[in-house]
Amino acid sequence: METSTNSNACKYTISIIIPTFLEEKLLGNLLAQFNSNLKSKYALEIIVSDGGSNDKTIPIATQFADRVVMHQLDTPQNISQGRNNGASVATGNVLAFLNADCMPADINVFLQSIYDWANDETDNRTDAIACKVRAFPDEERAKDRLFYFLHNDYVRLLNAIGVGMGRGECQIVRRNVFQNVAGYNPMLVAGEDFDLYRRIVKSGGKIKFARNIIIYESPRRFRKYGYLRTLWYWTINSITVILWNKSTSKVWEAVR
Repeated sequence: METSTNSNACKYTISIIIPTFLEEKLLGNLLAQFNSNLKSKYALEIIVSDGGSNDKTIPIATQFADRVVMHQLDTPQNISQGRNNGASVATGNVLAFLNADCMPADINVFLQSIYDWANDETDNRTDAIACKVRAFPDEERAKDRLFYFLHNDYVRLLNAIGVGMGRGECQIVRRNVFQNVAGYNPMLVAGEDFDLYRRIVKSGGKIKFARNIIIYESPRRFRKYGYLRTLWYWTINSITVILWNKSTSKVWEAVR
């Protein structure tokens, strides 16, 4: 089911797609960044795709978003399905997927970079963008700085050697490319972000690592499980995605 606060049926340049589930604490902070001036300047639409929240997520989404897509099935919705459902109603030439617990470090740099890339007719070599990710500055610790420094370089390296990689916290994809690879694999509970960019590269595409786009994320999962345990889950899911096209994890716990 979809509710809409925008009846304009025109085609946008950028569709921001945010999958949500019980995100009342952080969602409003993210959505409030996309004010009416920015929406107009960058031909921007905001889509929230919710997986069945029973807190204040939906009222918050309805207040700020142009479109709210709500999961109606009895079975739980994973994040791949949430992103795909949001993309299914998007009208932008570029799909920018953001997690609800994230925030662009500089909203103007974020949007201007995407807008310039989307409208650069000479840049037909890159099909998607991977971004730098860091912890929210007010929550950042020394071990966070070390982790993100190393991991961002790891993501950059994988794209440089043609593997294809991008954190799901922010993935920016040309709409036609997303459609050509059939979007996110709806069967993957984890590793879906790596899998999407891997398939884009396998289909002949190229991923651009944008050093100037920085996305802050909540370190809440690292705080609960620690870096070693979280990295282990990431690694084992990536391996099974590559070898058998499935994730080891059957459920990805919502840490709130």
